[in-house]
Amino acid sequence: MAADGEQRAASEVFQAIARHLNCLNDDNKFSRRKALGAIQQEAQDKRLSSVALQEVFGELLKPLLKCLSDPMEKCRELATQIASHCVSNVPNPEEALPYLIPAITQRLGSPEIVEPTEELRLALTELLALLIEVCGGRKLAPYLDDLIRILQRTITDPFPEVKKESCKCATSLAKCMPEHFHMQSESLIKPLMQTISHQHSKVRMAVIHTTGAVIQYGNGKSVDDVLSHLAQRLFDDAPQVRQAVTIVIGDWLLNLRDRYSYFHKLIPLMLSSSTDEIPEIRQLAQSYWEKIGLQWEKENEDDLKDKLDFSALPPSHYPAGVKRPGLGCRELIFRNLSKILPAVSHDITDWVVGTRIKASQLLAVLLLHAEDHTTQHMELVLGTLYRSCLDEEQSVVHSSVQSAELIGYFVNPEVFLKLILPSLQKSPLASHLMVLAAFIRGSSRERLKPHLSRTASVLSQREICQGSEKVLYFEQLLCCVQSIIYICKEDCEEVSLHCMKILITILASENLNEKVQEVLITLATLQGLTCVQDLYRRHIQQLFEWASSNHQHWTSYSVERLHFEVVVMESGPVIGENLHLLVPVLKTCLQPTQEAQMRLKLFTMLSKLLVKANETVNSQGEFHKHSEAIIKDILVPNLKWNAGRTAGAIRTIVVSCLWVLLQSEVLSEQEIFQVEDVLVPQVITTLEEDSKTSRLMSCRIIHTLLKVCVQRLDPDRLNKIYPELLKRLDDASDEVRVTAAKTLSLWFKCINNDYDISTFKGHLEFLYRGLLVHLDDPDNCIQSTVLDVLKTGSFLYPSLLAQEIEAVRHKHRTPAYCDQLLRHIEELKIREPSAAT
Repeated sequence: MAADGEQRAASEVFQAIARHLNCLNDDNKFSRRKALGAIQQEAQDKRLSSVALQEVFGELLKPLLKCLSDPMEKCRELATQIASHCVSNVPNPEEALPYLIPAITQRLGSPEIVEPTEELRLALTELLALLIEVCGGRKLAPYLDDLIRILQRTITDPFPEVKKESCKCATSLAKCMPEHFHMQSESLIKPLMQTISHQHSKVRMAVIHTTGAVIQYGNGKSVDDVLSHLAQRLFDDAPQVRQAVTIVIGDWLLNLRDRYSYFHKLIPLMLSSSTDEIPEIRQLAQSYWEKIGLQWEKENEDDLKDKLDFSALPPSHYPAGVKRPGLGCRELIFRNLSKILPAVSHDITDWVVGTRIKASQLLAVLLLHAEDHTTQHMELVLGTLYRSCLDEEQSVVHSSVQSAELIGYFVNPEVFLKLILPSLQKSPLASHLMVLAAFIRGSSRERLKPHLSRTASVLSQREICQGSEKVLYFEQLLCCVQSIIYICKEDCEEVSLHCMKILITILASENLNEKVQEVLITLATLQGLTCVQDLYRRHIQQLFEWASSNHQHWTSYSVERLHFEVVVMESGPVIGENLHLLVPVLKTCLQPTQEAQMRLKLFTMLSKLLVKANETVNSQGEFHKHSEAIIKDILVPNLKWNAGRTAGAIRTIVVSCLWVLLQSEVLSEQEIFQVEDVLVPQVITTLEEDSKTSRLMSCRIIHTLLKVCVQRLDPDRLNKIYPELLKRLDDASDEVRVTAAKTLSLWFKCINNDYDISTFKGHLEFLYRGLLVHLDDPDNCIQSTVLDVLKTGSFLYPSLLAQEIEAVRHKHRTPAYCDQLLRHIEELKIREPSAAT
């Protein structure tokens, strides 16, 4: 009865539909559209059972498929909707395949786009997906060629939604008929790869997942064709796309039939995902990687039996806070490392920054897995690190340094030092030092101890310490010393001198001073010393020999001279304990025959020492024993006039040194008096220097000498001094003029009973006249100073001075100072000597 009812209902629907079928051939498009609407309503009548609908669908199919080519878009849309409804609701949709597949192929599978409306292309693609879902692989197998032809076109369709639906179709097709699909799978690779870089991230995701399925259930040989495209997607801006690549690669490594042949190509992509910036992707990749390793362990259990028994605990020296990969993961890397490393080495210097970053991160992950197996690949790894450590991108450098530290953990120091130290000696580069410092940081104190002396000795060699003038080079040289001190602790005492030489070289470059001082403090502390000066004290003899071994041949460009200056200046009070080492070098290098620029630099150093004499050269109160030799053999010879700016600068700095030395408490008055006869003639010549500083210092020096030698100078010496001082009253600098005037005041006080005023009346007359000229100076300060000088000197020959005053009083702009001076003379009430009358 039920069957009769279904038959009757189907008959009624068909009769209702039959009235509209003829209208589908009508020339009027609106009639066709109306007829299709009526047919759709009847076909979707809820009273129809699936069996009845199957019967109706059989009658409707051919007219409907004809409407798929109707000129009117709405008619094609209705025909597609009716067909989709029937396919999804009839019990035997495969009966329509001989008609539907060719019709869809005709609309979608042609080289040129036949269906112009993108929404209808999407509807037809959805209908195709529905057919694949409801019919299954066995029923669709005869139509595989047509299906592949359709998907080849729709995967590259301009409409993104069609692309995504096509990918869904391809995935379903691959899964439902793998035994047939593998023969045609390669045909889909090209369109998929053309679409994998589409601007929509969801399209890229769909393509990646489909590629995974097509190769998984198809021909695995296509892995080589898609690998570079998938690798490029690891740089995708969309995290979902990178996640899709991770899933596909993970599934291949677990399930691909020929996965063993592609391990060396797929593993780098998986491990690259384990360093992704998104935590979820990193966790996903690590989860896959653990599963892959465990699966490989089980599949190779017999080969790994011994290692499985002894691999429970990590090595005693292992990076802190790092989880050790499983045995299967480590073995996979070990067995494929020789195939992976060359590609990583190539990519790490790629012109694309992203590629270099990924490659450097991957290298660190590989070395963590390889552990001591890295040893056999050291030459390639080292060459790679030398290049990558000089990269402009800091993240590349960071990952490279991390890789070098891992090598330090796993590779015996004897191996890596045997390779890196000769390279460093042959061609000193900052990257060599960077890698070496990282190796040392990764190694252990116990393993480094036998090689400590050799390493420090090589680093302290001149050709390495002076291998470059770039700041980066010195930074890495300092890093090497820091690493040695940090790892080797108290063992550094045996290489303390080598470390000092390196650190002094860095200080001589005038870079990283603060950091070097911190390292020096640490080095001193590790040896039980209280301060850095104790460190210098311990090695001062060797440091002087090292720095001044060729001082006879120094020039302004000699690095050894810079080392010498650093040792002298940084050792502080220690230099005062070793004047026997310092003074001979200064005597040799500061002779006038030596290069001017070099002497200028050394005199500058000497002046700084003399400024803080009690904290440096006179720390032991012994400097005075060398002072006469320094003044007579070093300073005075360099006061001799020579043409040129450099020569003038030398005379200026020498005069400054003399002034500082005389002002300090280093020399007694008697010691100063002993060198007076040598100093005065030379200092008088410097009163004419172009440099204001020289003239001022010279005046001050003469002032000091006169003060020390008061009442001790004979008249001839006195008479040679005052004319030069009198000239300075015309100096361009008021400061020099004032100083010269005050020095003349002191000159008067130096006159003793040996100075016969009758004999030297001419000198006094010349001096009084010269001073009276400046008593009328436009500068009130000069006038006041000269007045004081004349008052001081008036006692010597009052009547002569009064006479000179009367002679010029009327010429002065104001006679006030002259009158004041005359009153002062009258108040002296000093009787002139009989010779004067």
